[in-house]
Amino acid sequence: MCGIAGSINFKLSYKDIDQTMLHRGPDEQAGFVADNVDLYHLRLSILDIEGGKQPMHLNDRFTIIFNGEIYNHNEIRIRFNLKGTTSSDTETLLLLYQKYGVEFLQYLDGMFAFAIYDSKEKKLFIARDRAGKKPVYYYSDSQKIVFASELNCLRALLPLKIENNNFYHYLRLGSFYGALTPYKNVAELNAGHFLVIDCTTLQIEKKCWWSINNFYEQPNKDSFEDSLEKVDSYLNTAIKRRVQSSDLEVGSFLSGGIDSGLTTAIASSYNNKIKTFTVSFKGEYDEAPLAKLVADKYDTDHAEINISFDHLKNDLEKICCNYGEPFFDSSAIPSYYVSAAAKKHLTVILNGDGADELFGGYRRYVPFSKYDFFKSSALIKNSAGIAKNILPSSNNKKSTRNYFYRLLSLASKNNLEIYLSAGVDILEDYEENILSQNIDYLQLIRTDFNAIADANISGLQKIMNMDFTITLFTDLLVKMDIANMANSLEGRSPFLCKELLEYAPGINDGFKIKGSTTKYLLRQLSKKYLPAAIINQPKRGFEIPLKNWVNQELKEPVFDYVGSPNALSRQFINNNFLDGLLSNKVKIPAEKRAKILWTLLSMEIWYKKNYLQ
Repeated sequence: MCGIAGSINFKLSYKDIDQTMLHRGPDEQAGFVADNVDLYHLRLSILDIEGGKQPMHLNDRFTIIFNGEIYNHNEIRIRFNLKGTTSSDTETLLLLYQKYGVEFLQYLDGMFAFAIYDSKEKKLFIARDRAGKKPVYYYSDSQKIVFASELNCLRALLPLKIENNNFYHYLRLGSFYGALTPYKNVAELNAGHFLVIDCTTLQIEKKCWWSINNFYEQPNKDSFEDSLEKVDSYLNTAIKRRVQSSDLEVGSFLSGGIDSGLTTAIASSYNNKIKTFTVSFKGEYDEAPLAKLVADKYDTDHAEINISFDHLKNDLEKICCNYGEPFFDSSAIPSYYVSAAAKKHLTVILNGDGADELFGGYRRYVPFSKYDFFKSSALIKNSAGIAKNILPSSNNKKSTRNYFYRLLSLASKNNLEIYLSAGVDILEDYEENILSQNIDYLQLIRTDFNAIADANISGLQKIMNMDFTITLFTDLLVKMDIANMANSLEGRSPFLCKELLEYAPGINDGFKIKGSTTKYLLRQLSKKYLPAAIINQPKRGFEIPLKNWVNQELKEPVFDYVGSPNALSRQFINNNFLDGLLSNKVKIPAEKRAKILWTLLSMEIWYKKNYLQ
C-alpha cells in the first residue's frame, strides 16, 4: 500500500507530494526522471521490505510505480515461469507485463493502481483494479499530464479550478459519478480501466478491461450446494492469499456480523493467533458481545476498543479534508476513528467490504428480488403515488411504516429516480430545489443506468449491478481507502477477490435473497464457521447519530458553513429551501433533513478548507 504520482511535460514538486501524501508512504520516498516523464513513489513497506523498493526498473526499458498488493503473485510466477531477483509483487507485475502486455491484467488478484513507463515506445500505461480499491486521478490539457493517488496532491501541484456542473451529481448521488471530480480537466480513472498515454503527443487511449456487467449477463446453473461449496473454496483461497502475502502481521476487523465473522474464522486457519478488533461507540449499539463469541471460538488475540465522538467538532475539518473532494457519507467519521485505533496495533487488516453488494446484504434488495421496479407499468406507478400521499412519512428510518413509505415512493418514480430513491436518497422528493438552470445534469449517469435497466437480467441483479458500479466505487471503497490510508493502515478485502467478483454475479437470485432473508447463501455458509447467535443478525454497519449531530454537537459548524451568505451551496440550492432547512421550518422528515445538511456541510468544508485555502 503506497502513494504514487507522475507527470509528462511537468516537473513534479516532491516536497508538495510529501506534504499531501506522506501518510500513504511514510517508510520511503523516491523519484525517477527519464525523457519528459517524472515518476514518484511513497512506500508503506509490507511485502519484501528490502527488495521491493520503487520506482522499480526492468531491462533498462520498463519502470513502475505501484500502489496496492497482488495477492496471487507467487502463483503467477510459478504458472508463467517468471524469474526475478526479488520476492516483490512489484517485480512480478513488470515481468508479467513484459511477457503479455496489457493482457496480463486478467491474471491478477489484488488491489492496484500503477503506472509503467516504456522508455522504448515512449508510452505510459496506467491501470486500476476491478473494483477500484486503489485510486488514481489525472489532470490533462494540451501541454501536460499529471496524475496522483489523491486529489489533494493534484491540488497542491496545480492551480485547479472547480467544475460547477459536476456538483449536481454530488447533490443527488453524494459523490461524483464515474470519472467526474470537482475540478476542471481532472478525471478519476474508473475501476477496471486503463490508460495508454503517448508521451510524445499526449494522446490518451482509455479502455475498460473488466466490467461486472459481463458477469451478471452470464448466469450459471449451479445448484445451491455447488454454489455454497465454490464460494467457500474461493473465500478460503482469497483469505489465505491475503494473510500470507505480507511480511507484516495481518489482523481482522471483527464486528457482530457474518462478513467479518467468516473472514476472521477462515483467517484463523492460516494464523493461529490472529489479532482481532471490535469497536463500540458510546451510546450506540454494542457489537462487542457478539464479536467476542467468534473471538472465543477461534481463540484470537482479541481487543475491544471503545471510541467516543467527544472530539468530533475539533476533528471534523481534518477528517473531511482528507478526501480532497466533498464526501457525503457520514460513516466516514467512525471509519476514521476505527482506523486510527487499529493502527496502534498493526499495519494490515482484513475487512468484509463487497460482501453486501455481491451477495445481497441490503434490506432494500428484498423488494427488488420480488419485482423489477425498473419496468413498472404506469398503473402501478400512479397507484403507488396516490398511496404514498395518503401514508404519512415516519421520522424513524428503521420503522415498518417508513419502510413501506419508501417502498411506495420507489414504485411511484420513473427510471433513474427509482435507483436514487432506493439508494442514497439525499434530495429525492425535493430535487426541484436544485438550481439546475435547465441542465440535464444526470444525462451521463442516465445513459449508463438505462443500459443496465434495459438488460435482460432480473430486478435484483440490476440494483446490485448499479450498487457495485456506483455506491461501492464512489462511496464505500473511497471511504475505507481514505480512512485507512490517513492512518497508514492497509485494508484487505477478501470478498473482492478475482474469483468471487467473477462468480458471485451469476449465482441464482434465490440463493442471495430467500423470502425476506438477505445474504442467504453466506448465512448458510456461516453455519459451518460461526456461533448460531450471529448467523441471523441483521446488517447494521456503523450506527451514526446524524440527527443528533446536526442538532447538537455540530449545530454550530452547520450554521457557520452552510448558513454563510458566501456558501457554495447557495449557487446550487434554492436559498429559501436552504434557510428553511437550517431553521427547521421545512416540512421534511428529521433524518432526511440531517442527511441533506450533512451533505452540504461536507461540501462547504471542502470548498473553504481544500479549495479556497
